[in-house]
Amino acid sequence: MAESSKAESEETQTRRRRSRKGEERRAEILAAAMRRFAEDGYQNAAIGDIARDVGLSLPGLLHHFPTKVDLLLAILAKRDLDSADFIGHYRYDLSALLKGMVEVFRRNAGMIEVVRAFAILNAESLMKDHPAKAWFLGRATEMQNGIAATFERAIADRSIDNKTDSHAMAAELIAVMDGLQMLWLRDPDRFDMVGGLEAYIGRLLASLGLEG
Repeated sequence: MAESSKAESEETQTRRRRSRKGEERRAEILAAAMRRFAEDGYQNAAIGDIARDVGLSLPGLLHHFPTKVDLLLAILAKRDLDSADFIGHYRYDLSALLKGMVEVFRRNAGMIEVVRAFAILNAESLMKDHPAKAWFLGRATEMQNGIAATFERAIADRSIDNKTDSHAMAAELIAVMDGLQMLWLRDPDRFDMVGGLEAYIGRLLASLGLEG
């Protein structure tokens, strides 16, 4: 009986090691895929190149991600969790949400390859039948609705003017962030994306009568 339990324990530990190793390998593949998508775009990126980037044969990579679409969806799923966590964390405090956006930009400034990959994917997703079309549309809608809901809570508790158009403000915020990000991606050494958003948020907080 003791020998049986020991064998089961060793088998469990082996499975866990394999699972950890598999997750680490998947993370390496996704990071390599993001780099390729940033350099070549999703449409032009070759899955064979991604496999070589992580030292795998093509069948070895396909064991983890059977198609390039699977790779893309796995990357988007991770990004989706990050976005949902951010909006969820600040959803009850408009001032904290706005200031938190600056911190997101500050973090993004340290991972230009990831930001570039998503900017390219976002643009490519406008094409008919692109596999990420629905994801980016859903993400944009969810983000605007989430930001608007935080504005509406601030209106309800009389923190800001009740004539504020919450959805228009949310759209403006998203447009400003996207525009600043694009200017930064074009010339990261000369354009201060974080400083630009910080200045805009400061003006917005003042115009809303919130703490700057």
